[in-house]
Amino acid sequence: MKILRIYLIKEISIMFFFSLLIFTFSMVAGNLIKLADLVINKNVDIMLVGKIFLFLIPFLLSYTIPMSTLSATLIVFGRMSSDNEITAMRAHGINLYRLSMPLIIAGVVLSLFSIILHNKILPESHFASRKIVKDIGVKNPAAYLESGTFIKNFNNYIIYIQGIDGNKLKGIRIYQIQEDRPTRTIIAKKGEFIILEHQNALKLKLMDGTSDEPNPKNPINFYKLNFKTYYITLHIDKNLSPGEYLSKKPKEMNFREIKDEIRKLGKHHIDTPALIAEFHRKISISFASLVFIIMGISLGIFVRRGEKTVQFAIALAVIVAYYLLMAGGMAISLHTGRAIALWMYMPNIILAAVGIILLKKTVES
Repeated sequence: MKILRIYLIKEISIMFFFSLLIFTFSMVAGNLIKLADLVINKNVDIMLVGKIFLFLIPFLLSYTIPMSTLSATLIVFGRMSSDNEITAMRAHGINLYRLSMPLIIAGVVLSLFSIILHNKILPESHFASRKIVKDIGVKNPAAYLESGTFIKNFNNYIIYIQGIDGNKLKGIRIYQIQEDRPTRTIIAKKGEFIILEHQNALKLKLMDGTSDEPNPKNPINFYKLNFKTYYITLHIDKNLSPGEYLSKKPKEMNFREIKDEIRKLGKHHIDTPALIAEFHRKISISFASLVFIIMGISLGIFVRRGEKTVQFAIALAVIVAYYLLMAGGMAISLHTGRAIALWMYMPNIILAAVGIILLKKTVES
């Protein structure tokens, strides 16, 4: 059993680093084109571009490590199954569950490393990279607008924008903080921003929305205004020092920062589904390596095909399915604001359950 375990770990380790090299190089190649454009066409300092590239590596590893884990496990077990090595082991009374235990432990170790990656390394590198890119292009107040984050750079307002395309906005939430009365909430399906020259301010044109303001005498009751078009002028906070204009997005916060942000916004009765979803997403996706090892073992034995191209294709299909489930869970969480944790862990639950069922069916058949 010990010799077989060493053999199995060696084979999977070699294939893991091979897959990691392929996946990481593929993703780096696509980003190198964009980085080269900054140097060649936009005359950006190559040292700044080099820093952006280095900060990009943790982001790529957060995807390529689980992908490589799945590919390596699936390919090795697929080859062993097609060569009847698995059949021979079972004929000699070798327990496949016990044989696979070192791989499960390796999956746990990789997952714990991924928690550190998603909680500490990735948020800091992503924010540092975005800060460099933003500093390169900041020339007007529109640069203060960022999608997917709570923007606090404007006097007495906290703003959340779901998407930005040019000067077009969608999914807009504006919270007006008022000292003498409860927070006023403005929601709009879409809008656009207008730059006010030499005024250090922005005008937002909001469309198809509502404005809710609690009755100061009876906060349970709300005044509700439906509008087709609504204009609001935002003045930049003059107390901001250079470099403070950039707010962290949820994915750029660690666990403690997300909890602190939820608590601070909660004092103003602001819902934070995006922050809650990101908190659980970081944990969920950190354990993708463990889930993929379970899937790789079961699929490798179940499919019984040894060709690397077939195994890579199956691995890619599983990876796409996983991230589609994650994206779907995120979309549902943000839309409903309910059962957020469940939706974020659902991809792990589904794939792990499928993997365990397949493995049990294969081993006991």
